[in-house]
Order: sequence, then structure tokens, then C-alpha cells
Amino acid sequence: MEFLYEYGLFFAKALTVVVAFGAVVAIIAAAGMRQQHDGKGHIEVKKLNEKYEDILEGIKSVVVDENLLKKEHKAAKKSEKAERKKAKAEAKKNTADAELVHKKRVFVTNFDGDIRASETENLREVITSILSLATPQDEVVVRLESQGGMVHSYGFAASQLSRIREKNIPLTVCVDMVAASGGYMMACVADKIVSAPFAILGSIGVVAQLPNFHRLLKKHDVDYEMLTAGEYKRTLTMFGENTDKGRQKFVEDLEDTHTLFKDFIRSNRAIVDVDAVATGEVWFGQRALEAKLVDCIQTSDQYLVDLYSEADVFEIEFVEKKKLAEKLGISVAAAADTVINRWLGQLNTKFFS
Repeated sequence: MEFLYEYGLFFAKALTVVVAFGAVVAIIAAAGMRQQHDGKGHIEVKKLNEKYEDILEGIKSVVVDENLLKKEHKAAKKSEKAERKKAKAEAKKNTADAELVHKKRVFVTNFDGDIRASETENLREVITSILSLATPQDEVVVRLESQGGMVHSYGFAASQLSRIREKNIPLTVCVDMVAASGGYMMACVADKIVSAPFAILGSIGVVAQLPNFHRLLKKHDVDYEMLTAGEYKRTLTMFGENTDKGRQKFVEDLEDTHTLFKDFIRSNRAIVDVDAVATGEVWFGQRALEAKLVDCIQTSDQYLVDLYSEADVFEIEFVEKKKLAEKLGISVAAAADTVINRWLGQLNTKFFS
């Protein structure tokens, strides 16, 4: 009887686990079906002025004398009131519609590029949102980091930034770490490029490389066949025998791509001596300034801090929706991590206390 009892208890536990697992799978499947009809994500906006002011006020509350702080607050309110009155008067003087005159707005977004420029999809959503509201009196700031990547991917990303210039809205690109190759292709679209002192700019060059396993296959009596229609459908291949003619055509294609890259920089940044800098070299911030690849040396943080006193600064990003499966995966991983850490803690107490 005891055996039957134990077996029944075990069976009940196993059944509970199976039912629970099935319920989770059903929930994930249902959520997946729903998300097929949902949007990919949403735009989030944060006003950075409040962040900077909170930091400043927090420091002042500790460092500055309380009476002096009250006087500063009173003076600030008086000054703000006077500025609003002045702006209103100027608006009435310059135009019948005072609402057309507004305080400058700065829209900030971030682009962290990988080899495929994968964030371009998010960038296009952000730029579309900004262009629905921004005017030539405003400014767009892109904090850009990229070591470069595929030509067509970064060409498309650069064309997204060109949309801002086409609307005559001032565009600034800030580079704190690196904007190489395709990254600089994007940066050169800007009206102004701001670089940190030791940020890396360039190279303005094109590279392609691939291994070839033909001799290895031949050594082991492995035949490889590739059928094409068109003389240059394939120039170099990883498994076939490459020819001098194929190599020559491949190099010609690289040179043509490099020419297009240089022409793109000339059309967007005429002050640069492209022939002098399009050698595949890289420049640190100060050297890039001397080569006119950038316009000033400053970190993006300081650039935005300098703006916030005279403009409303908004950080805009596109936040992708996480699928329920991903959320559950994160939750399960976190729970497993907690259990393991607790177990290790108990083990540590047991053997080392």
C-alpha cells in the first residue's frame, strides 16, 4: 500500500508538471498569434532638461547655502517670467501668429551600429517621428557609434539621416568612441560633426576578404561545381578555383565602390580633401579636426549640457516589443540564476563556515 501511495503521489506531481508546461506553451502560442497583429514597438520620449536640472539641484541642495539657494530660485523664476514676456512681445512684433515662434527644440537619438547596421530599422522610425514635428528652427542630434560594416546597409542608414537635411533641419552627429568606414559615411551627412578628443574617425576605404578551400578539396578528391549564367555572376568563390580574371574584376568592383564612397563624402562634406584622406587610414579626434573630417572637439555629454539652458532637449528612441517567449526566457533564466546562487550559498555555508 505504501508503494501505491508513493507511486500515486509521484504520478500526480508528474501530471501537474505536464499540465503546467502545456499551459505555458499554449499561452506563448496565443501571445505569438496576437503579436502578429501588433506593432513592432513604440516611440519613447524623455525630456533631458529635467534630468540635468535634477542633477544640478541635487548638488546645490548639499553644497549651496539654503538662504542663497532660495534667492537663486526667486531670481530664476523672475528671469524666466521676463524671458517669456520678451518672447511673447517679439512674437507679436514679428508675426501675427505668435504660436509659430517657439523655443528651440533639440531631438536626440542614439545609433549603435553593428556590421549589418541593424539599428537602421529603429532609426527610420525615430526620424519619421521627429520629422512629423521638427522645424528648421530646431536641431537633431545623433550620438553615433559604429566600426562600419556592409556598404548597402550603411548606405541606407546614411539616407535616413539625409531625410533630415532635406527638410532643412540642422543635423549634428556626435562621435564619442568610433565612426569608422560606414559609420563615417553616416556622419558626413551632418551639418556639424562633433568628436571626442580620442574618438576614431575613418577609415574611408573598402575591404573584402574570403578564404578559399579549393586546394584542400582537391587534395581530398572532392569536386565542387558552380554553374552561372553571366560572365561575372561570380568572380571569387570560397570553394572553386579562382582565376586572375575573376580577381581583376573583383578588385575593379572594390575600386568602384570606393569611388562611390568618396563621391558621397564630396557631395556631403565639400570642405574635406577626399583624395588626401581616402587612403584607408584612421584619425583620432584632434587629427580628424585638422583634416576637417570633424568640426569641433567635444563630448556629446557636454554638447547637450551646453544646449539645455537655451533649448528643450528631448531624447527619442524606438523601443521594440519583446515577445512573451523572450520575456519568459528572461524570467526563467533569472529564476534559475537565483536558485543556483542560493544553492551555492548554502554549499559555501555548509563546507566553508
